[in-house]
Amino acid sequence: MLLLVGAILAASIVVALGAARTGLPVLVAFLALGMLLGSDGPGGIEFDDAELAREVGIVGLALILYEGGLQTSWRRLRQVAAPAALLSTVGVVVTAVLAGAAARVLFDLTWLEAILLGAVVASTDAAAVFATLRFTHIRRRLARTLEAESGGNDPTAIALTLGLIAWIERPTSYGLDDLSLLVVKQIGLGLLVGVALGALAAWVFGRLPHSIGAFAPVASVAAAALSFGAADVIGGSGFLAIYLVGLAVGSTPSRYRRHLVAFHEGLAFLAQVALFVVLGLLVFPNELPDVALPGLALAVLLMLVVRPAAVWASTALNDFDPRERLLLGWAGLRGAVPIVLATFVLSSDVKEANTIFNAVFFVVVVSAIVQGTTLEWVADRLSLLSPTPSTAEAPLEVGPMSKLDLIDFAVAPDHAIAGASVREVGLPRSAIIAVVARGDDSIPPRGSTVIEPGDRLFVLAPRSRRQDVEDVFARWRRRV
Repeated sequence: MLLLVGAILAASIVVALGAARTGLPVLVAFLALGMLLGSDGPGGIEFDDAELAREVGIVGLALILYEGGLQTSWRRLRQVAAPAALLSTVGVVVTAVLAGAAARVLFDLTWLEAILLGAVVASTDAAAVFATLRFTHIRRRLARTLEAESGGNDPTAIALTLGLIAWIERPTSYGLDDLSLLVVKQIGLGLLVGVALGALAAWVFGRLPHSIGAFAPVASVAAAALSFGAADVIGGSGFLAIYLVGLAVGSTPSRYRRHLVAFHEGLAFLAQVALFVVLGLLVFPNELPDVALPGLALAVLLMLVVRPAAVWASTALNDFDPRERLLLGWAGLRGAVPIVLATFVLSSDVKEANTIFNAVFFVVVVSAIVQGTTLEWVADRLSLLSPTPSTAEAPLEVGPMSKLDLIDFAVAPDHAIAGASVREVGLPRSAIIAVVARGDDSIPPRGSTVIEPGDRLFVLAPRSRRQDVEDVFARWRRRV
């Protein structure tokens, strides 16, 4: 078993490298790897355990959401909280209903089964959105809206999916009022647990003593597991709770934040490998041709009609202009979440479970390939990319005999560092921001100095620590 796991992980690294060089979304690459390893591929691994796939999917999504929250800051999401909340609730419901209506026409499904399929594909995917936004130049407000939506719309989609499954399985004892109550309960209790345990986690990580600093990742995993488990036990959304706790920890100034981010990045990558490979194993290519045409039609309708309609309905009261709404509509990336929700259906007593699962596969693959690879291109055509910051001459110099290096960093409007204070930047202890160049001014920074888009930071560090500083710069450049 260890040999098999090691071989799959090694193959996943090769696949990820190939995906990066060809521009293929890593989600699709890992799904393809799982299908090649499956019973219909050369790997020949027999796997049809929907329950196990569901459990792997839940754990993987939880880890991905926590890492996404950890790399974000509540300060950066406050300005988009209202539109993101509406997209995460109203947008999901509208998507489920409209996609369900389309599925009713395209597939041989009952109305409840069709709306169930709509609910399964109603959620944008956190893993796909986080990965895409970190390497694009979309304007910061739009990027943050999409990020917050992808972290917050899973609970609504999951509650709708569970409620509709129960409705189909118990048509005489379950109804619309039970479904509505389930959605409200999941979101309300998940929010309560997430806020409460997030506040506690922020307090703990802000005071974690240096003597047990090596155990900070253990404490972080414990916080994630406790938040998800506590919410789930009382009937709330563990996904919402774990995202909020990750957001609280990521927003807390701490000497361990840099180590936690690096640790959870690796953990989230491992979760993606396990999640997508297992889900790929669960796909049987010989069953796909039967639903290929209606599945592709549903994917196209979801991209061009359903998602844009849901965005316009959700943002009617917000001040997004038509171009921004068009981009938000195009950026509804589907990924792991719909496939995991499809395993919920597959492990239930829904009659057309296989049809729903295979249809979701087409929706996800088409969305990842078409929308995931063209998002920045569309943003460019709509003139919604952030400008690159201008250069500035260094306001100080370091002599050639010095053991110090002066390294500069230009802050773009959508960089993660924009809006942070100097005390939150996470540089190594031996490095400091010596000067902030802002326009024609040179500002000696204090801990409370807020870094603004367009600033140029001049970091003074020992030459032996330059690589550490460059690693920090890579995190600063991530899109938020």
